[in-house]
Amino acid sequence: MLSVESLHSGYTGIDVLKGVSLAVADNAIIGVLGPNGAGKTALLRAISGLNPVRGGRISFAGTDISRASPDAVVRHGVIQVPQGRMLFGSMTVRENLELGAYLQTDGTAIEERLSLVHELFPVLRERSGLEAAYLSGGEQQMLALGRALMGNPRLLLLDEPSLGLAPKVFDTILERVRAIHAGGASILIAEQNARKVLRMAHHCYVLENGAVAFDGPASELLHDPRIEKTYLGAGH
Repeated sequence: MLSVESLHSGYTGIDVLKGVSLAVADNAIIGVLGPNGAGKTALLRAISGLNPVRGGRISFAGTDISRASPDAVVRHGVIQVPQGRMLFGSMTVRENLELGAYLQTDGTAIEERLSLVHELFPVLRERSGLEAAYLSGGEQQMLALGRALMGNPRLLLLDEPSLGLAPKVFDTILERVRAIHAGGASILIAEQNARKVLRMAHHCYVLENGAVAFDGPASELLHDPRIEKTYLGAGH
Protein backbone atom coordinates (compact mmCIF):
# COMPACT_ATOMS: atom_id res chain seq x y z
CA MET A 1 0.00 0.00 0.00
CA LEU A 2 2.53 2.62 1.17
CA SER A 3 6.18 2.46 0.20
CA VAL A 4 8.82 4.93 1.41
CA GLU A 5 12.21 4.50 -0.26
CA SER A 6 15.46 6.22 0.78
CA LEU A 7 13.54 9.33 1.86
CA HIS A 8 15.36 12.60 2.49
CA SER A 9 13.09 15.32 3.83
CA GLY A 10 12.75 17.90 6.56
CA TYR A 11 12.22 21.61 6.97
CA THR A 12 13.67 24.69 5.25
CA GLY A 13 17.29 23.95 4.47
CA ILE A 14 17.50 21.01 6.87
CA ASP A 15 17.13 17.31 6.10
CA VAL A 16 15.75 15.65 9.22
CA LEU A 17 15.21 12.33 7.44
CA LYS A 18 18.31 10.77 5.93
CA GLY A 19 17.45 7.79 3.76
CA VAL A 20 14.39 6.41 5.57
CA SER A 21 12.70 3.37 4.02
CA LEU A 22 9.57 1.62 5.27
CA ALA A 23 6.43 -0.10 4.04
CA VAL A 24 2.81 -0.36 5.13
CA ALA A 25 0.84 -3.31 3.75
CA ASP A 26 -2.93 -3.38 3.22
CA ASN A 27 -4.81 -3.56 6.53
CA ALA A 28 -1.62 -3.41 8.60
CA ILE A 29 -0.79 -1.52 11.79
CA ILE A 30 2.76 -0.20 11.58
CA GLY A 31 4.56 1.58 14.41
CA VAL A 32 7.31 4.19 14.18
CA LEU A 33 9.19 4.53 17.46
CA GLY A 34 11.94 6.85 18.60
CA PRO A 35 12.79 9.70 20.96
CA ASN A 36 11.99 13.38 20.41
CA GLY A 37 13.92 14.65 17.42
CA ALA A 38 14.28 11.23 15.80
CA GLY A 39 12.22 12.31 12.77
CA LYS A 40 8.82 10.74 13.46
CA THR A 41 6.81 13.90 12.83
CA ALA A 42 8.95 14.85 9.83
CA LEU A 43 8.23 11.42 8.32
CA LEU A 44 4.47 11.75 8.66
CA ARG A 45 4.56 15.32 7.35
CA ALA A 46 6.53 14.20 4.29
CA ILE A 47 4.06 11.41 3.56
CA SER A 48 1.21 13.93 3.95
CA GLY A 49 2.76 16.35 1.46
CA LEU A 50 3.48 18.95 4.14
CA ASN A 51 7.29 18.70 4.09
CA PRO A 52 9.36 18.78 0.89
CA VAL A 53 10.86 15.54 -0.41
CA ARG A 54 14.45 16.24 -1.44
CA GLY A 55 15.42 12.68 -2.22
CA GLY A 56 13.93 9.22 -2.45
CA ARG A 57 10.36 8.25 -3.25
CA ILE A 58 6.97 7.90 -1.56
CA SER A 59 4.35 5.81 -3.35
CA PHE A 60 0.82 4.88 -2.34
CA ALA A 61 -1.16 2.13 -4.06
CA GLY A 62 1.36 2.20 -6.90
CA THR A 63 1.20 5.97 -7.45
CA ASP A 64 4.17 8.26 -6.80
CA ILE A 65 3.03 10.89 -4.27
CA SER A 66 6.51 12.20 -3.43
CA ARG A 67 5.68 15.71 -4.61
CA ALA A 68 1.91 15.64 -4.35
CA SER A 69 0.13 18.50 -2.61
CA PRO A 70 -1.51 17.83 0.79
CA ASP A 71 -4.94 17.96 -0.91
CA ALA A 72 -3.86 15.40 -3.49
CA VAL A 73 -2.51 13.09 -0.79
CA VAL A 74 -5.87 13.28 1.02
CA ARG A 75 -7.67 12.51 -2.25
CA HIS A 76 -5.61 9.32 -2.47
CA GLY A 77 -6.96 8.34 0.95
CA VAL A 78 -3.95 9.17 3.15
CA ILE A 79 -5.11 11.27 6.10
CA GLN A 80 -3.15 12.44 9.13
CA VAL A 81 -4.20 13.11 12.72
CA PRO A 82 -1.49 15.64 13.62
CA GLN A 83 0.38 15.98 16.87
CA GLY A 84 -1.49 18.36 19.16
CA ARG A 85 -4.79 17.58 17.38
CA MET A 86 -5.01 21.01 15.63
CA LEU A 87 -8.73 21.54 16.19
CA PHE A 88 -10.66 24.79 15.75
CA GLY A 89 -11.53 25.56 19.36
CA SER A 90 -14.18 28.20 18.60
CA MET A 91 -16.05 25.88 16.23
CA THR A 92 -18.48 23.21 17.39
CA VAL A 93 -17.74 19.51 17.44
CA ARG A 94 -19.98 18.98 14.42
CA GLU A 95 -18.36 21.84 12.49
CA ASN A 96 -14.90 20.37 13.14
CA LEU A 97 -16.10 16.99 11.90
CA GLU A 98 -17.62 18.49 8.77
CA LEU A 99 -14.26 20.06 7.94
CA GLY A 100 -12.87 16.55 7.62
CA ALA A 101 -15.27 15.93 4.73
CA TYR A 102 -14.25 19.06 2.81
CA LEU A 103 -13.55 17.05 -0.35
CA GLN A 104 -16.96 15.39 -0.24
CA THR A 105 -19.82 17.11 -2.10
CA ASP A 106 -22.52 14.50 -1.52
CA GLY A 107 -24.54 15.55 1.53
CA THR A 108 -25.94 12.05 2.03
CA ALA A 109 -22.43 10.57 2.05
CA ILE A 110 -21.34 13.16 4.62
CA GLU A 111 -24.22 12.22 6.92
CA GLU A 112 -23.35 8.54 6.52
CA ARG A 113 -19.75 9.23 7.55
CA LEU A 114 -20.99 11.32 10.45
CA SER A 115 -23.17 8.44 11.65
CA LEU A 116 -20.17 6.11 11.48
CA VAL A 117 -18.07 8.54 13.53
CA HIS A 118 -20.85 8.91 16.10
CA GLU A 119 -21.14 5.14 16.37
CA LEU A 120 -17.42 4.88 17.08
CA PHE A 121 -17.34 7.94 19.36
CA PRO A 122 -20.79 8.38 20.98
CA VAL A 123 -19.51 11.28 23.10
CA LEU A 124 -19.08 13.34 19.92
CA ARG A 125 -22.80 13.03 19.23
CA GLU A 126 -23.53 14.13 22.79
CA ARG A 127 -21.16 17.12 22.46
CA SER A 128 -22.16 17.95 18.88
CA GLY A 129 -23.10 21.58 19.56
CA LEU A 130 -20.30 22.27 22.03
CA GLU A 131 -17.25 24.30 21.04
CA ALA A 132 -14.19 22.06 20.71
CA ALA A 133 -12.21 24.15 23.19
CA TYR A 134 -14.45 22.89 26.00
CA LEU A 135 -13.76 19.20 25.40
CA SER A 136 -11.42 17.20 27.60
CA GLY A 137 -8.06 16.12 26.19
CA GLY A 138 -9.36 12.64 25.47
CA GLU A 139 -12.49 13.98 23.80
CA GLN A 140 -10.39 16.31 21.66
CA GLN A 141 -8.29 13.36 20.50
CA MET A 142 -11.49 11.49 19.64
CA LEU A 143 -12.65 14.54 17.68
CA ALA A 144 -9.34 14.67 15.79
CA LEU A 145 -9.72 10.98 14.92
CA GLY A 146 -13.34 11.51 13.95
CA ARG A 147 -12.44 14.43 11.70
CA ALA A 148 -9.90 12.22 9.91
CA LEU A 149 -12.49 9.46 9.51
CA MET A 150 -14.86 11.89 7.82
CA GLY A 151 -12.43 11.81 4.89
CA ASN A 152 -12.80 8.01 4.58
CA PRO A 153 -9.07 7.19 4.90
CA ARG A 154 -7.44 4.14 3.40
CA LEU A 155 -4.31 4.90 5.43
CA LEU A 156 -4.52 6.76 8.74
CA LEU A 157 -1.38 8.51 10.00
CA LEU A 158 -1.27 9.12 13.77
CA ASP A 159 1.36 11.48 15.19
CA GLU A 160 1.94 11.04 18.94
CA PRO A 161 -1.72 10.38 19.85
CA SER A 162 -0.77 9.84 23.52
CA LEU A 163 0.45 13.45 23.88
CA GLY A 164 -1.13 15.06 26.94
CA LEU A 165 -3.36 12.09 27.75
CA ALA A 166 -3.57 10.01 30.91
CA PRO A 167 -2.63 6.33 30.35
CA LYS A 168 -6.20 5.07 30.72
CA VAL A 169 -7.48 7.66 28.27
CA PHE A 170 -4.79 6.68 25.78
CA ASP A 171 -5.84 3.04 26.18
CA THR A 172 -9.37 4.06 25.18
CA ILE A 173 -8.01 5.89 22.12
CA LEU A 174 -6.04 2.81 21.09
CA GLU A 175 -9.18 0.67 21.39
CA ARG A 176 -10.87 3.00 18.90
CA VAL A 177 -7.83 2.85 16.61
CA ARG A 178 -8.12 -0.95 16.62
CA ALA A 179 -11.80 -0.59 15.67
CA ILE A 180 -10.85 1.74 12.79
CA HIS A 181 -8.32 -0.86 11.64
CA ALA A 182 -10.94 -3.60 11.88
CA GLY A 183 -13.08 -1.47 9.57
CA GLY A 184 -10.47 -1.80 6.83
CA ALA A 185 -8.05 1.12 7.24
CA SER A 186 -4.30 0.67 7.50
CA ILE A 187 -2.59 2.50 10.37
CA LEU A 188 0.83 4.16 10.63
CA ILE A 189 1.35 5.35 14.21
CA ALA A 190 4.34 7.40 15.38
CA GLU A 191 4.70 7.24 19.15
CA GLN A 192 7.08 7.53 22.08
CA ASN A 193 4.95 5.13 24.12
CA ALA A 194 6.73 2.10 22.72
CA ARG A 195 5.23 -0.63 24.87
CA LYS A 196 1.61 0.05 23.91
CA VAL A 197 2.42 0.44 20.23
CA LEU A 198 4.45 -2.77 20.16
CA ARG A 199 1.51 -4.62 21.68
CA MET A 200 -0.91 -3.52 18.96
CA ALA A 201 1.25 -3.20 15.82
CA HIS A 202 2.22 -5.88 13.33
CA HIS A 203 5.64 -4.39 12.53
CA CYS A 204 7.66 -1.49 13.94
CA TYR A 205 10.49 0.74 12.79
CA VAL A 206 12.84 2.44 15.25
CA LEU A 207 14.09 5.87 14.15
CA GLU A 208 17.26 7.42 15.51
CA ASN A 209 18.73 10.67 14.22
CA GLY A 210 16.57 10.65 11.10
CA ALA A 211 17.33 7.10 10.01
CA VAL A 212 15.89 3.64 10.61
CA ALA A 213 18.12 2.08 13.26
CA PHE A 214 16.33 -1.28 12.97
CA ASP A 215 12.90 -2.78 12.44
CA GLY A 216 11.06 -6.05 12.84
CA PRO A 217 7.85 -7.79 13.87
CA ALA A 218 6.40 -5.95 16.86
CA SER A 219 6.01 -9.17 18.86
CA GLU A 220 9.77 -9.75 18.56
CA LEU A 221 10.83 -6.17 19.23
CA LEU A 222 8.80 -6.17 22.44
CA HIS A 223 11.48 -8.45 23.90
CA ASP A 224 14.46 -7.17 21.92
CA PRO A 225 17.36 -6.13 24.20
CA ARG A 226 18.34 -3.40 21.72
CA ILE A 227 15.28 -1.38 22.62
CA GLU A 228 14.16 -2.88 25.93
CA LYS A 229 16.38 -0.64 28.07
CA THR A 230 15.98 2.56 26.04
CA TYR A 231 12.31 2.41 25.03
CA LEU A 232 10.64 0.01 27.47
CA GLY A 233 11.95 1.26 30.77
CA ALA A 234 9.94 3.16 33.34
CA GLY A 235 7.56 5.64 31.77
CA HIS A 236 7.50 4.03 28.32
